[in-house]
Amino acid sequence: MDPRIAYFSMEVALEPAIPTYSGGLGVLAGDFLRSSADAELPMVAVSLAYRQGYFRQKLDAAGTQTESADPWQPSSRTTRVDTMVTITLYGRPVHIHAWRYEIHGVSGGVLPVYLLDTDVPGNHPDDRVLTDQLYGGDAAYRLAQEAVLGLGGERMLEALGYKGIESYHLNEGHAALLVVGLLEKQLRSRDVEPIAADPNDLAAVRESCIFTTHTPVPAGHDRFMVDLVHKVLGERRLHLIESIDGLHDAQLNMTYLALQGSRYINGVAMRHGEVSQDMFPNYPIHAITNGVHAGTWTSRVFADLFDRQIPEWRRDNYYLRYAVGIPLDEIREAHAAAKALLLAEIQTRTGVTFDPNVFTIGFARRAATYKRAHLFLEDPKRLRDIASKAGKFQVIYAGKAHPKDEAGKAEIARVVAEAAELGDVVKFVYLENYDLTLGALMTAGVDLWLNTPQPPMEASGTSGMKAALNGVPSFSILDGWWIEGHVEGITGWSIRDGDMYDKLETLILPRFYQKPDDYVEMMRSTIALNGSFFNTQRMVAQYAMNAYFSTDEQHAMPAMSANGFAIPERPHAIP
Repeated sequence: MDPRIAYFSMEVALEPAIPTYSGGLGVLAGDFLRSSADAELPMVAVSLAYRQGYFRQKLDAAGTQTESADPWQPSSRTTRVDTMVTITLYGRPVHIHAWRYEIHGVSGGVLPVYLLDTDVPGNHPDDRVLTDQLYGGDAAYRLAQEAVLGLGGERMLEALGYKGIESYHLNEGHAALLVVGLLEKQLRSRDVEPIAADPNDLAAVRESCIFTTHTPVPAGHDRFMVDLVHKVLGERRLHLIESIDGLHDAQLNMTYLALQGSRYINGVAMRHGEVSQDMFPNYPIHAITNGVHAGTWTSRVFADLFDRQIPEWRRDNYYLRYAVGIPLDEIREAHAAAKALLLAEIQTRTGVTFDPNVFTIGFARRAATYKRAHLFLEDPKRLRDIASKAGKFQVIYAGKAHPKDEAGKAEIARVVAEAAELGDVVKFVYLENYDLTLGALMTAGVDLWLNTPQPPMEASGTSGMKAALNGVPSFSILDGWWIEGHVEGITGWSIRDGDMYDKLETLILPRFYQKPDDYVEMMRSTIALNGSFFNTQRMVAQYAMNAYFSTDEQHAMPAMSANGFAIPERPHAIP
């Protein structure tokens, strides 16, 4: 089936050896594409190649982060496409070629992903490095990158012969210049000079665009000054943007451009949809809660257990509801094996030996201040008392701060410093280079997943969903997905009104140490209630039903059969 959906994302996590992602947005995109391939959706995806990757993180003893490039060779994991397209930036031509990566679905279908690359002989030296580094450079570099994605990506798909695209899915505002590219295409089809669009032109483009916003705070939306837009994109494109009311507060705001150019707009959790609707009251905002790819994030030991007990789970993730029938001893044994793998990796990486019998808490997020990694450690005296009275615990942290986020870097150093005050009572480690591989080990191997964001700034969050697939309950602020996934004492615990330490002391540690069967029963419930729903199989189905296809078309799609979405044996699993 020829692709009818084009998915555009600034970052996408394809596999551990391809560093074209920084965190949750890219990991979500990769999971979404894997489930789309499994569902045989007629889809093609576009991102950038990022030859220098995001960055490799180095932490010294004080938690000070330094960065170095994380280069990779696209030719080692992808196939170069002969097709070349050209866009104009800074008044000069920028040639773009692409690398093709294939995601294979269970029935043999292929979802192609094209990684755009400007490292082309003949390009200006400044333009050859435009696709070198994810989220690198200054505002001009960022705007040029987003032009390569939106404008160059649209031209690349057309040049490659994808003539049947009916829905363009913008995953966050980075791809918003796709709206401008589609307007230019619409005007050319009417033999009109692409300088100014009328309402009918915009309506035609809007009918084909879907926009998912992930950012619940104004500061997280890309903005570019008009003078810079004029310099990078040129006067003609600036006029075209102005003609569709694409400027906001005298700036090019990529979120508003995407909102203005899309017929379907959604947030990524129920609460985030409400927050986004308050932020953008003039646009109808829907909500489709994020998920994770079950075949990728279920650890091998739990996948083997599910294969024995509920083999239908791969074909239809909703069968994970039947985890309620798995004997507790088998849940316990699988978790012990996953925990042993994590602790062995920690010893290999750091030389620190953790006790497998001690309650282990995991926290791994992008190191941004609103995620408040320090919150758990801010009262060392209280934590000492808890460890002595209620039971020992050990803590594993991980997460990168953006190289230019000095506050995020300070957050890492603060966590390391505060943890050092507990060193003689609570064993602690902050692991470098949090990535797909380490994320899979941590979300499967800890006993409790901790999350402490500042509401309402957690749009969704997905790490707790990965933990849930492996029977790890969450202990989290009620924000993002946890508002929907939280069942107190059944799938984990909420944190509210300063009760974090009280619950750790009086509920969590006593259950783990004094009522171990009750704790394992909660792990089982976490799989059944959260793992069965918070997955990209369900998420993709909701996009297909609500955004991509009409009701009649849904019945014709193989992915929409009564048997659910097909899940491959384990081709996407992270080693």
